Amino acid sequence: MNLNIKCCYRTLLSVHNIKKWTSHSYSQIGFIGLGNMGSHMARNLLKNGHDVIVYDKNTDASQTLAKEGANMALSLSTLASGAEFIISMLPASQDVLDAYDGSDGILKHAKPGVIVIDSSTVDPQVPQTLSNLAREKQITFLDAPVSGGTKAAQEATLTFMVGGDKSSLEKAKPILKCMGRNIVHCGDSGNGQVAKLCNNMLLGVTMMGVAEAMNLGVK
Repeated sequence: MNLNIKCCYRTLLSVHNIKKWTSHSYSQIGFIGLGNMGSHMARNLLKNGHDVIVYDKNTDASQTLAKEGANMALSLSTLASGAEFIISMLPASQDVLDAYDGSDGILKHAKPGVIVIDSSTVDPQVPQTLSNLAREKQITFLDAPVSGGTKAAQEATLTFMVGGDKSSLEKAKPILKCMGRNIVHCGDSGNGQVAKLCNNMLLGVTMMGVAEAMNLGVK
């Protein structure tokens, strides 16, 4: 064999072995919901070397992430079957309930020991209900709504307000740090959503104050 070919072969073999050796340090993560926020969050997980399998009712959104290295799931059951962590970013309470407790829901297919993290902004009763259902199946449910908007999602500087088991949050922190800068434990299940609602109220009051001040200034 030519010397140059031998060198190239050894280099490729070395790279393969290094990848094989280090791949166990990364997690397989299922990500549900690839809208304006979720697509950036999933992309940041990919950038940090994680094996990400994505699902969205809009298959075009999934295909876009697949072109960037994600695996595309055609059903929630497929996504849930092999994931170590599952993250969702969905529009409304009913969407979250359907995704986790629907006919093809995550809780019916995820294996025991999985940590699921819902970053949607929903009614606090939703994570409280799903946390109880998950516990029956030896699955941990964390509610982790975010603050910062699409810019922070893109730049991985989100703030996560997390409700649920603190020890499970510690296990999930390396995953969350791929997407955000600040991770705050707010207490039991549902308290992440309570903190997010308070945050939104404060933002709304501030915006009203600014608008009234501008109106007064114009007059």
